[in-house]
Amino acid sequence: MTSPTSSALTSPLFGNPSAVACERAVAELRAGRPVRLGASDGRQLVVLALDCATPASYAAFAASAGQQHQLLITAERAAVLGDRRGHSLRLPLAGIAHDALPALAWLRPGTTPDALLAQAQAGQPDLDEAAVELAWLALLLPALVVLPLEQDLPGWRDAYLLPIERLQQAPVGDHYELVARTPVPLREIGWSEFVVFRGGIAQRDQVAIVVGKPDVADVVPVRVHSSCLTGDLFGSLKCDCGDQLRQGLAAIKAKGGGVLLYLDQEGRGTGIAAKMRAYGYQHEGLDTIDADAQLGFGADGRRYDAAVAMLKGLGIERIELLSNNPSKAARLSAAGIEVVQCTAVTGQVTCENEHYLRTKAARAGHHLDVDSLIAAAQR
Repeated sequence: MTSPTSSALTSPLFGNPSAVACERAVAELRAGRPVRLGASDGRQLVVLALDCATPASYAAFAASAGQQHQLLITAERAAVLGDRRGHSLRLPLAGIAHDALPALAWLRPGTTPDALLAQAQAGQPDLDEAAVELAWLALLLPALVVLPLEQDLPGWRDAYLLPIERLQQAPVGDHYELVARTPVPLREIGWSEFVVFRGGIAQRDQVAIVVGKPDVADVVPVRVHSSCLTGDLFGSLKCDCGDQLRQGLAAIKAKGGGVLLYLDQEGRGTGIAAKMRAYGYQHEGLDTIDADAQLGFGADGRRYDAAVAMLKGLGIERIELLSNNPSKAARLSAAGIEVVQCTAVTGQVTCENEHYLRTKAARAGHHLDVDSLIAAAQR
């Protein structure tokens, strides 16, 4: 198999070699095939995404590993299982069947597997972090069947090799090309311009909606909105995303023009499949943060590299951020966008989303006074 460090990948035809290597590794992982992560000192970690493994592929992996395979879970998932050491863990899987793995990896545990947790190992932080990062890029659950190797063994050489420095060097979202822009009339907003950018790992398309004629030399009203299929498109009552999308556009129009960035990062960066699993846990009574923790995710996995690249591509450097989330403002500021002020964008409080909104205020630090919103709606 051709190495991702091959000189062919340095040609303009192939583009950034680190991005190419990561995209190939993501494709392999999503296809249910193992990937090797390689450290500079020769250590390797063979990784199989449990999210994409079948009983047959898992059994083949276990046999090839001589039953030395392990389940890598994040610190968040480890805490759900009862281990609060604060780091990822590798659980030994010798003799454990494929159908028993979801209870360890993402299902709500019925009983704490104390004996298994007692055998858990801390693993190797550099390789483990790389494995979780690769799962994030692939929009897969951070639950991975792994096998540590101290040297390059023949039995695993057909698995794609990704040096972890390639993963560290990959341009996740720092370069986006403007590929299309066209006027589109929006109901209640009028003529706007949809500007499509393409870039980052897997060359995702991201959309900026320019309302009116904002003066990019001045402070520009900007709403950075993460995609929410259920709320934005189907009107789900479980969140306020659809309300924030439409009220964000209305606020931008009322301010004389600005930009709404519509980012492809469903479920706070976890992907639609994980989001639906988390919704299932919310239906059982967990709040949004605890539901994500069941799946091994932190409170918010979103990144704003693409937003920064798009704003700079539009010539915007100073913004009025339409958001209730101070973390979003801090991340944009740290990336070089001057956030002059923040303005709240709220939605309707319903019996279905009240708990969700209170969780965002109490646990995620969002500037939301839910009681005031309820009182205002009743006047």
